Amino acid sequence: MQLSIDNRSDQPIYEQIAAQIKAQIISGALAEDTLLPSIRSLAKDLRISVITTKRAYEELEREGFIYTVAAKGSFVARRNLELLREENLRQIEAHLREALALAASCRLSREELCEMLCVLDEEG
Repeated sequence: MQLSIDNRSDQPIYEQIAAQIKAQIISGALAEDTLLPSIRSLAKDLRISVITTKRAYEELEREGFIYTVAAKGSFVARRNLELLREENLRQIEAHLREALALAASCRLSREELCEMLCVLDEEG
């Protein structure tokens, strides 16, 4: 499992970790029931606080992406297709908000933006 921390990012480190693990789960790079690195091990590898890593794992567990077994560790949860779909929809909405803001900043109309999306879709 490859993770990287961007210290220049405005996004908190625990969110960066959670987002990267979540992306690997969604893409299938991390398979169901895969054992994740221990909280201490991951913190040591990334040179960050154990508390930060613990918070990332807690967030992933709360969202249903991982589960923890006492004295055994944290594992990738069974892929809940509805959960994965919801996560993808959230990401799409975030990207569309960014696109809308950028379009507004250069006075691109809604019609022009929709046309761009259609052209991109046709291109594949």
